[in-house]
Amino acid sequence: MGGNQPIRANVRVTAATNRDLEAAIAAGTFRSDLFYRLNVFPIEIPPLRERREDIPLLVAYFIDHFARKAGKSFRGINKKTLDLLLSYPWPGNIRELQNVVERSVIVCETENFSVDESWLSRQPVASEPKSLSKLPHKIATLRKRWLRRPCAKAEGKCPDRLGQLPSWGFIDQP
Repeated sequence: MGGNQPIRANVRVTAATNRDLEAAIAAGTFRSDLFYRLNVFPIEIPPLRERREDIPLLVAYFIDHFARKAGKSFRGINKKTLDLLLSYPWPGNIRELQNVVERSVIVCETENFSVDESWLSRQPVASEPKSLSKLPHKIATLRKRWLRRPCAKAEGKCPDRLGQLPSWGFIDQP
């Protein structure tokens, strides 16, 4: 901006939505030309409630991230808390999980991370979850590779490295 010479750039645009864009095009609320520009390599990622095996990894990542920001450290997470997080349907998806973990990091005063069960609403989920086994293995592999690629290309010089877990683990304590 403000210059008079073109500047070459090599960028990748990633767009995400929870809307059915094809239905939005049919309803006239989304431009079809924009859809075809964005729809080069679609990756459908099921909601968190359909990917329960991702929850422990995400919880560990968020705890590590927010504990560092708060200047705290945790020795582990008790099994009751992990079971609670695994059984919850996460209607707010990963953002809800992130917010619950951040709030818990802020208020937790012990060396073992825990979550207040009252923070998780027990409202029914609108639709029954589909089995993750219906998601083709190839898409799941591509998703993991695609999410880690920017960090690998940056030779690990990412502010928050994907896939790097803290040294603590999950513990079986109340």
